[in-house]
Amino acid sequence: MTKTAALEVADKGIRVNSIHPSYAKTDMMNVVESGTNAADPESVRKQLAETIPLGRYGEAEDIANLVLFLSSDESTFITGTQMRVDGGMGAK
Repeated sequence: MTKTAALEVADKGIRVNSIHPSYAKTDMMNVVESGTNAADPESVRKQLAETIPLGRYGEAEDIANLVLFLSSDESTFITGTQMRVDGGMGAK
């Protein structure tokens, strides 16, 4: 969908990219962890973090930094990409 949208609006100077984060320290993940194991959500967090090559959850700032980059003048020739912010999960 990202590539199709990018091609459809490129002639108007509009860029389209998508961001695909992995687990991140958010309220949503807190709910997932507690819902998975209410007695020990920390064990769920540890287990999920171990699936990430960098060994930790992402931070909201990690994702926001990519959004800022894609919104900046430094990325004016980038369109139609799917960018992962996943601590290396996509490299596995």
